[in-house]
Amino acid sequence: MAGKKETPRQRMIGMMYLVLTALLALNVSNVVIEKFIFINATLEGLVEEEVSRNSKTFNNISQSVKDKGNRAADVKALNRAEEVHKITSALMKEMDDLKDEMIRITGGEDNETGKMKGAQDIDKVGSLMMGTPRGSEFEKILDEYVSQLNQLTGLEFEQLTRDAREIPIFANDPDQKNKNFLALTFGETPAAAGVASVSQLQAEVLEYESSALNRIAEDVGAKDVEFDKIVPMVRPTSRVVAAGAKYEADMFITASATGINPVMAYNGKKIKVVDDPTGVKMGKVEFTARGGNYDRKTNMSKQSFKAQITLNDSTYEQEIEYFVVKPVVQVRSAALQALYANCNNELDIQVPSLGTSYNPSFRSAEATIIKGNKTGLVTVIPKGRSKVKLAVRNDGQTLDVVTFDVKRIPPPSYEIKSRGKEINLKHGLSVAQLSTMSVKAIPEENFAREVPKDAKYRIRKMTVTLARGPRPIQTKEFTTENLDLRQWRSSAKSGDRIVIEIDRVMRRPPQGEERVPTRNVIFNVPIN
Repeated sequence: MAGKKETPRQRMIGMMYLVLTALLALNVSNVVIEKFIFINATLEGLVEEEVSRNSKTFNNISQSVKDKGNRAADVKALNRAEEVHKITSALMKEMDDLKDEMIRITGGEDNETGKMKGAQDIDKVGSLMMGTPRGSEFEKILDEYVSQLNQLTGLEFEQLTRDAREIPIFANDPDQKNKNFLALTFGETPAAAGVASVSQLQAEVLEYESSALNRIAEDVGAKDVEFDKIVPMVRPTSRVVAAGAKYEADMFITASATGINPVMAYNGKKIKVVDDPTGVKMGKVEFTARGGNYDRKTNMSKQSFKAQITLNDSTYEQEIEYFVVKPVVQVRSAALQALYANCNNELDIQVPSLGTSYNPSFRSAEATIIKGNKTGLVTVIPKGRSKVKLAVRNDGQTLDVVTFDVKRIPPPSYEIKSRGKEINLKHGLSVAQLSTMSVKAIPEENFAREVPKDAKYRIRKMTVTLARGPRPIQTKEFTTENLDLRQWRSSAKSGDRIVIEIDRVMRRPPQGEERVPTRNVIFNVPIN
C-alpha cells in the first residue's frame, strides 16, 4: 500500500484477509460458518481499536497545530486531516449500515445468542450485492474514497475493490480468476461471510486512514528545520595519492534534521534520498558521464551539473563542475588497419578506463555486426569495398568511431598432388605415374591467419584434358578435387601433357558459399 513498509498490525489484517478469501472458496458447512463468525468478531474488535487509535492521531495533529500557533501551512495540513477523518467516518457508517442490512434480510439476530439467524443463507446477500444497484453503488463509494485519499495525501493507495486476477491466491484458480470484486466477495456467499467481508474492508479502510493521517502529521511543523545531527565531513581532492605527494582535503560540518524529508535533484531530476549511517540524509547522484569537446592537449572535457536540495518551500542550488576523460578505445585483431570484404573479421575492442562499467554495443552502416560471447568481442563483416566506420557505444553513449579500410580477398594458390606428393610442374610425370591426382585451392597465408573461418575453399568444377601438341586426346569434367586418370594411361605418350583448367571454386565462409574468380587458371603437367 502506497509503497510503505507494513506494520505487524497490517500484516495480521492481511493474513486474516487471506484466510477469509480462502474460506470463501470452500463449500458451506457448519464449521466454515463458525469460522466466518469468529473472523468477523475478531475483525470488528480490530476495527474498534483502530477507530480509537486514528481518533488519537487526529487529535494530536489538531493539538500540534494549536501549539505551534495555528500557522497557515499547519492549518492547511489540519484541514486535510479533518477531511480524511470526515470521509472515513462517513464510509464506516455506510459499511455498518450495509452489514445491518445483510443481517436484516437474512432473518436478523437470535435474541438469545446474538448470532445471525440466516448465517448459512447463500442467496440473499449475493442477490442484494449483485442483483440490485446496492452492490455497484458500494463499489463506487470505495473507489471514490481511495481517490480522495490519494488527492489529500499525495500517496498512492491500492484499490479496495480488487478483482480475483489481482489477488495472488485466486489469479491462477480456474474457478475464481475471472470473477470481479462483487462476484468474488459476495457471489454464492453465506451471509456470515458477506458480513465478515465488509468488516475486513472496514479494517483496510481504517489502515488507509491511519497511513493518511500519519502522512499529514509529517507536514505539521514541516517548515521548522531543527538540526539535531551534526557530522564532520571530509572531501579529499583525490582519494588516490602517490607516495611522497600531498594529501589535500576540505573539512566541514554537515547538519541534518530528523523530522525533515528533503527533496534532492540534479539538473531538475529527482534522486533517491537515503539515511546514511552517520544519520545524515544523503542523495545518491549517479549518471553516465558524457564527454564531447575534448581538450586536445589533456583529452578532458569540462562538464557540470546543477545540484538542488529543497527544504520546505526553499530550494538551494549549486553548480558542480567535473571533468570527463576521453576513453581510449583499444582494438586488437590480426589485422588492425584493414578488414577483408565480406569476411568475418573478429575484433577485440576494449576500453580499460571504464573497468566493469564497460558494456559495449557496436553500430555500422557499412558492415554487418555480430556481437561476441565475451565483453568487447565483435565480428565485423563489411558489406562492400568502401571504408567501414564502427561506432563503439557504452550505455547509449558513443565513445569513439573507429575507421577501417576494406581490402579484397587475395586469390588462392593451387596445390596439385599425385599419390599424396606435390607434382613438380617443370618435370611433370612419367606415363607409369599417371594415376590419381588431387587439386586443392590454398588460401593466401595472411588471409588464412587473419580470418581463418573464411579461408576455406572447395573446387567444384575442373576440366582436365590429355593433350598432344595442340590436339586434345581425352577430355573429362570433374566436380570433385580428386582426379582419377588411370584410364588415360594406355593412351598417354611421352611428350603429352595433362591440362587442368579450374572452372569453378567456391569460398565457404560461415554465412554461405561465395564464388571465387578463376579466369585463366590453367595448369600444364608434362608427361615424360
